[in-house]
Amino acid sequence: MACSASTCRSNCYKDQPDEHDSDTNSVANRNISNGLCLKCKTNPPISSSADDSRFCSDCFRANLFGKFRFAVTSNAMISPSDNVLLAFSGGPSSRVALEFVHEMHSKAQKNFDASRDRSLPVFGVGVAFIDEASVYSSPSNELYKAIQEITAIVEELAPPAKQLYVVPIESVYSSECGDGRERLKRLLDAVTDPTGKEDFLLHLRMLALQKIALENGYNRILLGSCISRIACHVITATVKGQGYSLPADIQYVDSRWEIPVLLPLRDCLAQELNMLCRLEGCGSLKTVELIRSPRTGINGLVSSFVSLLQEENPSRECTIVRTAGKLIPFHFNRIQEIDDSNVPLATRRRQKRYNLKPNECFSSESFCFICNGPLSKSDLLSLRNLDQCQTSPDTFGAACCSSCRFQILPQDPSLLDQFSADLPQQLVARAKLDNLDNYLMLREQIQDCLLSEGEDET
Repeated sequence: MACSASTCRSNCYKDQPDEHDSDTNSVANRNISNGLCLKCKTNPPISSSADDSRFCSDCFRANLFGKFRFAVTSNAMISPSDNVLLAFSGGPSSRVALEFVHEMHSKAQKNFDASRDRSLPVFGVGVAFIDEASVYSSPSNELYKAIQEITAIVEELAPPAKQLYVVPIESVYSSECGDGRERLKRLLDAVTDPTGKEDFLLHLRMLALQKIALENGYNRILLGSCISRIACHVITATVKGQGYSLPADIQYVDSRWEIPVLLPLRDCLAQELNMLCRLEGCGSLKTVELIRSPRTGINGLVSSFVSLLQEENPSRECTIVRTAGKLIPFHFNRIQEIDDSNVPLATRRRQKRYNLKPNECFSSESFCFICNGPLSKSDLLSLRNLDQCQTSPDTFGAACCSSCRFQILPQDPSLLDQFSADLPQQLVARAKLDNLDNYLMLREQIQDCLLSEGEDET
């Protein structure tokens, strides 16, 4: 072992590696050379090409599930009294999320059945699929087949059973509006920017998930967003000028919505999730391929760019997300503290330990009525000359962030009237409420600079 004395000048063992490190490396290299799993050291690894393939199929799955479970438990995402709605698209990420949630759900049910008093409830799980046939021109028979496959995937899961909701995206309009599909088509056609149209569709999808959760008694929405997708979002948000609201989108928990949104796969790579779905040793997870238009604009360019970076260096995506993770999160990037006797004391203590600490400087309560992103001070200053109760179409531009203002809202005033008329009622109500809240907040910020009625300007 090398000498650690700072005053020693004999250079004793200076160039020799540490014995413990060399022994550990030799054992690892011996296991790899012998064709054994790096963890269990008994089963053969998946392959010999990537770092993750140094594990056998069982250890590889256990490693991914450990990341998922740690994210859920350390951030207190799910408590026994919760009802979780999982957004399912049929892709590898949402398929793995469904499998892992089902495993935790089954274990909780077994513990409940084995307990004597059965005082600790079991959290509920539902699955939601947003039908976007009105947006993408795909054959009806292929969509019907995809929905049948998704239904079969959910029904083939072992008990406890999970309710599946297949809801069209035009459901964001109230049932009283019989022309929801036509209004949605006019709304999307009014957005000429390809990137803005993709982003607006993403916001409408979240709005549909929120509506499903509210109408069916769910208090959590779980997404399958992985680190690869978050890395792309970090760069696209930077390019679009959404740096202020970026910390809100990349955390494990997002409670700015009426129903909090969870990202338990935040530490998993897309490559890992794809590999898990193809593993035969763990029982291959069936996915559903949906025919959709290729991504264009900024989103498509950034996705291709990040893919090239990942090919050159497999740690690029992790580096991007880890760097963005140094940004201070908002106060709503945490689950509210639990004060429920049904929740174990260990869960409550863990929540207090791991919950992100809010920063008063980032505690903006004003949000863009389209993307629900926090508004910066420069966005709030645009409301300076607005009346308190003004709700004309011109105020929609002042009630949203700069990115949505330039990429989603029509620039032609004549088109803006029709665009505002075709907006879902939830967005219109949010815009009116935010206009009032922003006006009051701005007035509170400049209260010291205002003159009273009896004071003279001079």
